[in-house]
Order: sequence, then structure tokens, then C-alpha cells
Amino acid sequence: MAKYEKNITGNFHHILNTLHNSVMQGSLSASFEDASDYSCGDFRCAVRVYERYSWLGSNRVSLALTLAGRDGEYFLSAITSGGSQAVFFKVNTFGENAFLSAIREAAEQL
Repeated sequence: MAKYEKNITGNFHHILNTLHNSVMQGSLSASFEDASDYSCGDFRCAVRVYERYSWLGSNRVSLALTLAGRDGEYFLSAITSGGSQAVFFKVNTFGENAFLSAIREAAEQL
């Protein structure tokens, strides 16, 4: 598992679209799996789940992205999972870290 978290200021939809596009353009095998959106007054929360194939690990890696907040102040949490072929412990997390790098790079630009 790899995790990246950051406070981001800006327009909710612009931030979410930027992060989505960075994931989808960051890997030829990336797929958008599902989404969940919630709002209450000015509070917004979006959850996105992605998956991609890790060539190095020869397996699939998932990414769960959550963006939540209000009034232009949002908290981003991105967590990857998968990417290891071991039964009892993780041997190779390169695929997870590589998947997360697209989010990290995009978030640092916002």
C-alpha cells in the first residue's frame, strides 16, 4: 500500500478533473472503475476508484482517491493497493508507487 495526502485550495470540479485526467493519461492500462459523490450544503466529497496493470509486477493495482471539503479548501487522500504477488507479505510495491506518482505530480501543480 502506498498513500499520498495533501490539502488543496481551489475549485472542487477543477481539482477533481485534473486528478482524474492525470490518472487516465498516466498509464495506457488505466481504467476508471467507479465513483461516489456526496454533498451537503457547501460540503463536497468525491470518491474515485481506478485500476491499472503493472507490467513490472505482472498484476493489477488499484487506486482509491477521495477529495473532500468546502469553500475552496479540500483534503485529498489517494491510496493504492495490490501490486504484490506474495501470499503473506508484500514483496514488490513498485507498481503501487508508480500509480500514485501521477496523483502526486498533478496535486503538486494545483
